Amino acid sequence: MERNSKKKRREIYRDKSKNENNTTRSFSMFFLFLFLWAGIFYLETIIRMGTTGNVLTWGLFFSLIFGGVAAAIIYGVVFLLEAKPRKIILGIILFSLGFIFASQIVYFNMFGTFNTIYSIRHAGQTTEFWREALHGIGNSWYFVLLSFLPFLLYLFIGKKIKKSPKRTPYKLGFILMIAVMLHFIGVGVVHTQDQGENSPYNLYYNIHYPQFAVDNLGLITYTRLDAQRQITGWNPGFVGEMPEEFEEDLEEEQEEGRREENNNSDEERDLDETEEVEPEAPVEYNVLNIDFEELMDEESREEILELHQYFSNQAPSEKNEYTGKYEGHNLIVLTGEAFSHLALHEEVTPTLYKLVHEGYHFENFYTPIWGVSTLDGEYVANTGLIPKSGVWSFRESSNNAMPFALGNQFRKLDYETRAYHNHTYTYYDRHLSHPNLGYIYQGIGNGLDITKTWPASDLEMMEVSIPEYIENVPFHTYYLTMSGHLLYSFEGNNMAQKNRDVVSHLPYSTQARAYLATQVELDRAMEYLLDQLQEQGIAENTLIVMSSDHYPYGLDHETIEELQGESVDKNFELYRNALVLYNPGMEGEVFTEPASSLDIMPTVSNLMGLEYDSRLFMGQDLFSHREPLVIFQNRSFITDKGRYNAETGEFIPKEGVEVPENYQEQISNQISAKFYFSARILDLDYYSIIENALEE
Repeated sequence: MERNSKKKRREIYRDKSKNENNTTRSFSMFFLFLFLWAGIFYLETIIRMGTTGNVLTWGLFFSLIFGGVAAAIIYGVVFLLEAKPRKIILGIILFSLGFIFASQIVYFNMFGTFNTIYSIRHAGQTTEFWREALHGIGNSWYFVLLSFLPFLLYLFIGKKIKKSPKRTPYKLGFILMIAVMLHFIGVGVVHTQDQGENSPYNLYYNIHYPQFAVDNLGLITYTRLDAQRQITGWNPGFVGEMPEEFEEDLEEEQEEGRREENNNSDEERDLDETEEVEPEAPVEYNVLNIDFEELMDEESREEILELHQYFSNQAPSEKNEYTGKYEGHNLIVLTGEAFSHLALHEEVTPTLYKLVHEGYHFENFYTPIWGVSTLDGEYVANTGLIPKSGVWSFRESSNNAMPFALGNQFRKLDYETRAYHNHTYTYYDRHLSHPNLGYIYQGIGNGLDITKTWPASDLEMMEVSIPEYIENVPFHTYYLTMSGHLLYSFEGNNMAQKNRDVVSHLPYSTQARAYLATQVELDRAMEYLLDQLQEQGIAENTLIVMSSDHYPYGLDHETIEELQGESVDKNFELYRNALVLYNPGMEGEVFTEPASSLDIMPTVSNLMGLEYDSRLFMGQDLFSHREPLVIFQNRSFITDKGRYNAETGEFIPKEGVEVPENYQEQISNQISAKFYFSARILDLDYYSIIENALEE
């Protein structure tokens, strides 16, 4: 009897233990899913805190929902593994998530945007910028460490997770059902949002803008969409309504501008009754003989027809008093690394100061930053097109026809065309893109023999390169400089150290003085260039054009405000910059209308008297009577009537200016078209079709 009683008690104990173990295992399965979900949501919160600071927004909701989808998928994968490999794989996944979020925080704090999969795939030479990476990590170390907290917690709790229960299709199906449910909830809410230019809907389906995508959808969703788009060859969709522009309306506007400029009314001049008034000359436009109607009749591809239709409806800019003013001149164009109006100082950078203020001086010139900072800034200034987000537009253009690029234009005119860059010649694949622009291209490693320092000297680049072309007039030369590159300190930046004594007396912070010291090297390079042109006797027969690739984002915002001498807002004035249009024999002029680097190509083409079609650029000739338009990457804009902040959705009219009804919406539609058709020109090699049509 007693023996049976003991046996019964042992059986009860075993059953109780078995039930407890099953409960623990079941809890462990669900707990691990919740841990993954919570960890991803935590990381999404950390990246907001460490970058844009926009935490309590709708984007946090989407981060929660889509983060649950990611957590369910991760668990669904590891659920199929045995206990030991499952723990290892989960550890690798959590470490990788921490690394991805931490690296994006560092990248954003260095460049003001998030990295793309395309850039990661092609950036094989990023090790050259290890100093900048270490500096970025140092500035963001707190958030970098916090990004690895889920991984560290997993190392602690992973040992306590029991062996997984029997893996059944039912349990796996339950987890995947959660993923599907959360996904449809997220997508459903996306569809309920407004469909403004930077709405979650358009970011999910139509446009690729990393900063707003992370803000509105979360990094996990942005990365997923970015990967999908890379795999599928996605093209951006059109946002808004297609703008309609009528040539007759614009001609009337231009005619009114000419009448105001000439001021030829009877009230302001006395005409002799016998004086004959010469009839006004007919208006001529910067257009080529492109028969869009014939092209549309012969075209069957819908995507090409769409381009023909759009450009045929664009009004061209008129030729004006500046057209061909420097025809036949030599042309030197420069993209100055981090060059800025902040670098203009009569004492320490006198040549830069002279070039800006004694030439055509544009007081309200902007250099918006784009997704690939330096490369995209170069692309805008050299093509007059908006870069396609998510790719390296210059690299993608390397197999396209680029007939309107200055190198190709001047090569047809029997100019000698050369390009130089005092950095590794293959960086960003410029050895592919720049020869395609029509240049004999040299950098460090393929013919530009200069001292390898960090950064390299602009002055030395001039000393080595100028003898190669200065006697071969006419010539067109393009430079991409390097001396102004971040970091801005006197340790680790050779140019800052070299010119330290020149700026040591200035009443600025160390970072501000170091930045100016790097620009001193550019100043000396430009002084040397002017001297060589003068000695050769061709200075007055040479036009010099220089703009920046981007504002000096290597400076702290407080340092930018220090150099500016006032507060600088981050949506507009942060991108204010300087443009050089200078000829030693010119009379300087001041222009106050808003302008940007997108306008450089049509403006220079007009000044040099080139044959081009103004309808095919997204910028415009700054000397025409077109309404000025400055476009920013987030689709904010500035015109002569006011400013639109796309982040807040607010349009601020210029004081004393009457703004037409629906003005902001109309301009936004025009901007959407410029983004869309710039990408289509790149993707479809549209200029080759135009080039073939012109040759027939």
